[in-house]
Amino acid sequence: MLIHGTCVELYGLGVLLRGPSGSGKSDLALRLIDDGAHLVADDQVVLTTKAGRIQAAAPTQIAGRIEVRGIGIVDVATIEAVQIVLIVNLVAPADIPRMPIPHECLLAGISLPTIALAPFEASAAVKVRLAVLVEKRNSRTYSATAENPKSDQ
Repeated sequence: MLIHGTCVELYGLGVLLRGPSGSGKSDLALRLIDDGAHLVADDQVVLTTKAGRIQAAAPTQIAGRIEVRGIGIVDVATIEAVQIVLIVNLVAPADIPRMPIPHECLLAGISLPTIALAPFEASAAVKVRLAVLVEKRNSRTYSATAENPKSDQ
């Protein structure tokens, strides 16, 4: 299944950033990458399911590339695939509840924790990292599919 979004790997786990064109997916991904995350896919993400888990990868034609608004398409270090453990919906700051109720959404028939974030807030990348660490500590057991990043440059 091919979906619109951007996926990054943090702590061996995948985060799917979703939002309309221009909502800040690549921008937030760049800030996460600048602090040690790895790109999986930008703009389009290939999802596969295996043993009740969702794996994300990039379509071959765009693997290893990210769109940087104002600069163009650039090559970045990537990993081939990762298990998605969190969905981040990018929204306007006014659409984020101060104390949200835990939310999950179905993706490829599998329920995944979902949060809403304003991508251009200075704290957005830190919030994504915290949310992934919370998921990592939860009772779910995750296993990364790609331990070592590779460079496609």
